[in-house]
Amino acid sequence: MRILILEDDPFIASDLQSILEDEGHEVVGVFDSIAETYQHLEDEFDYALLDIDVVGGKSFGVANALAERSIPFAFVSASKPGDLPQSLREVAFIPKPFEERAILQSIDSSSSRSYSC
Repeated sequence: MRILILEDDPFIASDLQSILEDEGHEVVGVFDSIAETYQHLEDEFDYALLDIDVVGGKSFGVANALAERSIPFAFVSASKPGDLPQSLREVAFIPKPFEERAILQSIDSSSSRSYSC
């Protein structure tokens, strides 16, 4: 799969990228800000991993844009699932510190999920 990452901690972003590439996925972009991510939402990718609190605020607008385009995604965050807006509470949520298998399972199961806002 082609995967976009929104993560403002360079160590975590690097970890995620390594995990994904080791499994044969292509990381199409690693972005640390909401503004930068918006510039790449029209790029071709199949899945996204989003931190919630990043440079520029919370990633909920990016999440809604992905949902509108029917691109599956998961939040990877130290926030609590209850902090999500009601419209995003059905989205996969992986708490930090994350386990590699949780990241990979979210991608594997993405084809069976759909999101709406």
